[in-house]
Amino acid sequence: MEIDLNADLGEGCTTDEALLDLVSSANIACGWHAGGADAMRDCARWAVARGVSIGAHPSFLDRENFGRAEMHLTPDEVHAGMLYQLGALAAIVHAAGGRIAHVKPHGALYNQAARDPVLADAIVRAVAAFDPSLTVFGLAGGELVAAAQRAGLTVVEEAFADRGYRADGSLVPRDAPGALIHDEEAMIERILVMIHEKRVRTVEGDWCAVNAQTFCLHGDGPHALAFARRIRATLEARHIRVRAG
Repeated sequence: MEIDLNADLGEGCTTDEALLDLVSSANIACGWHAGGADAMRDCARWAVARGVSIGAHPSFLDRENFGRAEMHLTPDEVHAGMLYQLGALAAIVHAAGGRIAHVKPHGALYNQAARDPVLADAIVRAVAAFDPSLTVFGLAGGELVAAAQRAGLTVVEEAFADRGYRADGSLVPRDAPGALIHDEEAMIERILVMIHEKRVRTVEGDWCAVNAQTFCLHGDGPHALAFARRIRATLEARHIRVRAG
């Protein structure tokens, strides 16, 4: 059995390099919500040195809110913004001796695309125009996944151990009760259940189907790195290979 572990990097956390020893995929911020050229270069070099699959982590142009404020742009604006960010990161990764393999939107762009087919299509069109060999990471069961599948792109469906789920498979908004899970034992159990049973317990108490092909390991917080190490060790102890899809 195999699973991909990914981490969002280049966002100002001090754990980026250490996380790259634990994950199989790295999503590098493209400067619009966090990071910049120096952070992109450093993360690209570290990832290439470790053989970690590199992905772009584009967002809305929103550094003030860390890319978490919803925006309502035209499809053409989203398309252009995606190409701008993909091009910037691709150049830096190429100079580091690597290549971009996937795209995972960030924050509000990610969550809105999971429920808005028009936004999802705009993102997918940009990815396909830039490089149709790129894999799209999206919330399992969401509209971005569906749009990428319609376009014939390779898709990896993502799940979260530390986020609350609603009955429709969407994530509980960060400002709502149950949005974040802090109990490490509960998070470990959720990962194993999602891998083996392809379902997750929702905040309503029911079960929701989820096709978890990759899990996001967040690097912020005082215990994030230690917990990431624990997740990796747990998977290896159960003979679940960590590998990019």
